[in-house]
Amino acid sequence: MIDSLLIANRGEIARRIIRTARRLGVRTIAVYSEADRDMPFVREADDAVCIGAAPARESYLRQDRILEAAKQTGAQAIHPGYGFLSENADFAQAVINAGLVWVGAPPAAIRAMGLKDAAKERMIAAGVPVTPGYLGQDQDPGRLQREADAIGYPILIKAVAGGGGKGMRRVDTAADFAAALQACKREAASSFGDDRVLLEKYILSPRHIEVQIFGDTHGNVIHLFERDCSLQRRHQKVIEEAPAPGMDAETRNAVCEGAVKAAKAVGYVGAGTIEFIADASEGLMPGRIWFMEMNTRLQVEHPVTEAITGQDLVEWQLRVAGGEPLPLRQVDLQMTGYAIEARLYAENPTRDFLPSIGRLEHLRLPNTIRVDSGVEEGGEITSHYDPMIAKLISHGTNRREAALKLAQAVAAVEVWPVKTNAAFLVRALQHASFLSGELDTGFIERNTAELIPPEESNDAVLQGAANAIISHDKSDPWTALSGLRLNAEPQRGVSVQVGSSVYRVELDPKPKAGTVADGVLFMDGGAWSFGIPRADSAMKAGAAVDGAVMAPMPGTVIAVHVAEGDHVTRGQPLLVLEAMKMEQALVSPFDGTVAELKGTTGGQVAEGSLLVRVEGDA
Repeated sequence: MIDSLLIANRGEIARRIIRTARRLGVRTIAVYSEADRDMPFVREADDAVCIGAAPARESYLRQDRILEAAKQTGAQAIHPGYGFLSENADFAQAVINAGLVWVGAPPAAIRAMGLKDAAKERMIAAGVPVTPGYLGQDQDPGRLQREADAIGYPILIKAVAGGGGKGMRRVDTAADFAAALQACKREAASSFGDDRVLLEKYILSPRHIEVQIFGDTHGNVIHLFERDCSLQRRHQKVIEEAPAPGMDAETRNAVCEGAVKAAKAVGYVGAGTIEFIADASEGLMPGRIWFMEMNTRLQVEHPVTEAITGQDLVEWQLRVAGGEPLPLRQVDLQMTGYAIEARLYAENPTRDFLPSIGRLEHLRLPNTIRVDSGVEEGGEITSHYDPMIAKLISHGTNRREAALKLAQAVAAVEVWPVKTNAAFLVRALQHASFLSGELDTGFIERNTAELIPPEESNDAVLQGAANAIISHDKSDPWTALSGLRLNAEPQRGVSVQVGSSVYRVELDPKPKAGTVADGVLFMDGGAWSFGIPRADSAMKAGAAVDGAVMAPMPGTVIAVHVAEGDHVTRGQPLLVLEAMKMEQALVSPFDGTVAELKGTTGGQVAEGSLLVRVEGDA
């Protein structure tokens, strides 16, 4: 067994690896950027080394600094997690050359599967079925157009060196091909430094099926069954599950045996995933599932496989990297129940899923299911890294039980003021089509209207919250909103009943002057803010405290609609702030005059900075 491990990653996967390493008695070393100095994974590791500034290219992608940190701390091995350098063959080789143990796939296997066209050619040679298409080296636009016409539309253009949905375009007609090809090549060159593409027949009812495989240095390769990752948005996975719904024994055997063949064809060692695309128009069947690509690393969604097999895949990785044979044989593995994972992101579904950045002033995650999270209350979601807050994983005796258990847990998520996709996930998990297993990669797009209703304040519920707050007698310690508990920290929450539903309201322990309370209403994963004016306020009813309009997040002022001295009315737009490609109009809190104007077009502002101050009419 490895005795010391440097984790060349961050966030939830770093914490996940630390958890297993600690159980096995392995010393852990974290590397972190200056932006991550106060993150939980840094605190939880046995040792930690700062390797650079916030941008990943100046820290987590700096191979030299990671290797120097390993040398400095006496690490025996390096685990790359996923993302960053996890599928970088040059880094893997550099780790090995430095005399360290690489907890990952052999560099040769990473290279063999890194280019999609070469990987497909290997699969064809190994007898693994691949999607019909064009893998040729001739990249002349005319040749590519002719090949696309021969394959038949719709087709998919994919970057040879691509991944993560980048450098990919669906084309429905011959007339659209040339423009789509140019766009795909530009994006591929920008993202991967390689503009070559391949063509695939586009499957109209596609299911994304992937198989978890594992190999060791003793020549053993097995699978740990399949996962279904069909619920995607722009080719990014949202909800994953295991096993795949509607998968019969014959089809499972065919796809899992194909995955083992694929892994053996490249001499695979360690954890990996073979991804397949299935034509689900007539259900899952052996002759309609094709190899798509291989991920030569551990996957984000590995917890669902752990849940149905009872195995710790990180432990398997460490044992295999240490030269041990696989812990189990194929015949020893069996599935128990169903597991589903949902990715909780800091993003705003009603704003086209734009990332939401800022401080997690309030964060409450469920304790009824497995939660893998890299953040904590008071932490910061920045623009530098992936905006994942947590992965939430449920397990049940059947698929419906697992889905509803997960939906209930996600509905209890409370995050403020950062926006999340929690309410969107709840609706997806409870959707009739999802519960019946009617899935393909177009599920979210088809059901957008139901999954992402228009942004609204839910006036009835907010009014109920306001009435509940006003009706409480704050002088009575038994009914006070602070939630008196002897020998305990004050509780800010209060339950609010509106109709037959009960919701939670979180109250600001330091409300703004002129209000009885500022609060946040949490309901089915969503969150709304509100304030209640004091009855004895000297200001006009509904007036804000002092007319200060503050920046709700760091960003850039892209438009200013007023000048100092202008008279404005309540709700009138004052200026527009852009952050993470999201525009937000800031409005006047009441009728009055612009007394101060700090925001200027093009100016960068910090969260909480004063932009405009409005003085109320006398």
